[in-house]
Order: sequence, then structure tokens, then C-alpha cells
Amino acid sequence: MATVKHKILVLSGKGGVGKSTFSAQLAFALAAKDFQVGLLDIDICGPSIPKMLGLEGQEIHQSNLGWSPVYVESNLGVMSIGFMLPNPDEAVIWRGPRKNGIIKQFLKDVYWGELDFLVVDAPPGTSDEHISIVQYLQETGIDGAIIVTTPQQVSLIDVRKEVSFCKKVGLQVLGVVENMSGLSQPLLDFKFLKVTETGEEKNVTEWAMEYMKEKAPELLDLVGFTEVFDSSGGGAAKMCSDMGVPFLGKVPMDPRLCKAAEEGRSCFDDTKCGLSAAALKRIIDKLVASEMFSSMENGV
Repeated sequence: MATVKHKILVLSGKGGVGKSTFSAQLAFALAAKDFQVGLLDIDICGPSIPKMLGLEGQEIHQSNLGWSPVYVESNLGVMSIGFMLPNPDEAVIWRGPRKNGIIKQFLKDVYWGELDFLVVDAPPGTSDEHISIVQYLQETGIDGAIIVTTPQQVSLIDVRKEVSFCKKVGLQVLGVVENMSGLSQPLLDFKFLKVTETGEEKNVTEWAMEYMKEKAPELLDLVGFTEVFDSSGGGAAKMCSDMGVPFLGKVPMDPRLCKAAEEGRSCFDDTKCGLSAAALKRIIDKLVASEMFSSMENGV
């Protein structure tokens, strides 16, 4: 770990908020900026990083220097327990001490080489894995944590606990990302349905598209947006203001980003991911700028 300049945890209070998607795209973006990047998946029971980096079926190799990460690119290495499972459907049924042991091995025995950034994708919540990773990394210096949430109160309640955890263990909160902040996609990607009095759904997409082309073609260049989760409570921005932690920004729910994650691709290489990629880029640029400034202040 002494050869790693910046160590960043990605946390969430709840599962299913897009934490691993954010971790994967953060790693892709940093590598695209020509940084040397490592992505460590410590979600022992639900390792999804191999899928999201397009590395399913890969295996870890041993060298005289230790375990070798699996590489997406020459400057982007990945380590996950998912590479160790004989079957991807195999359940990992481990108690705390064994989980802690594999996390320690990942940190101690993996030969990352010189890294600018190590991104650690943690499981949701505040359990053994979180305590272990913080304790182990604090010995060599840890920059802080990014917390990912969705806008509704049922998610933010648990994010507040995550912020409280960070404060109790002395872990700086680098910022909070509000993911799935409304559904955004080009009008051309929508399907249109007509619902009958009996509740039957009839697909009228072809008719609707032809009608718009004929009557209002300018509508076809618009992007449709709707709130998916209730954000009337102010969402992550208000929570950050209340708790005194930075708000990094919002990322819309974008089906094209979901597709990129399913296919193990960077959304930044796909021009169709314009909506989500632009939002992610703003957040990551803000994060990198603050980390680089902090490094200059500390003489790193």
C-alpha cells in the first residue's frame, strides 16, 4: 500500500443504489486520464465488479511478487473474490473473521505496483468489512470515502448512518453522489403505450413517432425526464447541508449507462451515454481536482 498515492472507499447505506456502477465508471474515468488505477472489490458476498469491468471468467495469477491483479488496460488492474470462485453462481458463506482475512490478503499480498488511485468498492452498510478496510488502510493513509445514494428518504436514512460511521472511525467524507436522480433519456428511446379501460396495454410507439415526425419533428430532439424516487425532502443535497459534508452532484438514471455496466464497458467511450457520462465526468473532475490540490498541499 505504500506505493499507492490515493486510496478512496466507495460506500453506500443501502444496496442497489448503483455503488458498484459508480466505482467501475470512476475507475474507467481515472484510467482514461492516464492515471495508474487499481479497483479492489471487497463486497465478498456479492462481487459484481468482474461483470462491470468485462472480466468474467478471469482468474488470479500468482507471481514471486504476490497475487497479480486482472488487467482491463495496462493502467487499470482489478482484484475481486469473484475471480476465485469456481462457479459464478457459488454463494460465499463466510463469517466475519474469514472475510477480514481475505481483505487483509487483498491489501497485503496483491502486487499493485505504483498506483495513483486505489478505488475500493465496499458492500453496503457498516459491517465487518468496513471496519477492517478502514483499520488496515489507516496505517498507510486513506484519503476518504465517497458515499452513493438515491434521492428518497428511505435511502438517505441509511446514508446518514454511513456518514456517522465515517465520522466515528475518523474517515473523511470526500462527498456524496446522488445516483438515479430522475430518469433521463432521449424521446426517441421511449416506448409509448395506450392503456384501455380494462387495463390492457397497447404499444403505440410506431404511431406516436410517425405523428411527431409529421406534426412536430422538433420534439424528436428533446430528452424526456421524470422523477423516479420521491425527492420532495430535498434529496442528498439537503442531507449534505444538514450533516456538513460535500455534495458532489447528481447522476440521472440512464438506461444506456445500465447497458454499459451490464456489458462491462466504460460509459465514456459510448457517445450514446451522453446524459450520464457528462454528469459522472463533472463529479469525477471535481473529485480529482480536490485530491490533486490536497496532494500539493501535503507535498505528495
